[in-house]
Amino acid sequence: MEKNWSISLEHEDYEHDKELVIVDAIDAVQQTAKGYYVNVVTPAVFGNPDEYLTKELFSKFGAEIDVMFIDQCGCGGYVFRVWKRG
Repeated sequence: MEKNWSISLEHEDYEHDKELVIVDAIDAVQQTAKGYYVNVVTPAVFGNPDEYLTKELFSKFGAEIDVMFIDQCGCGGYVFRVWKRG
């Protein structure tokens, strides 16, 4: 996508499957065009995504990305921003 966007991975099957969160977060980053970011919203049950998602993303994308934990949202989930370097 050639725009900044968000994907919600915090409800339904995601709340019970951390691996699914990781797989779909990787897919979202792949869909994001260089120079843009995707906000990945993750389930509260797994805690801060920096603790389990950062390593997986850097393993897949390396220096192609930058990541930043944004905040825990009011609904309980976590917002994690991933930029694709341009």
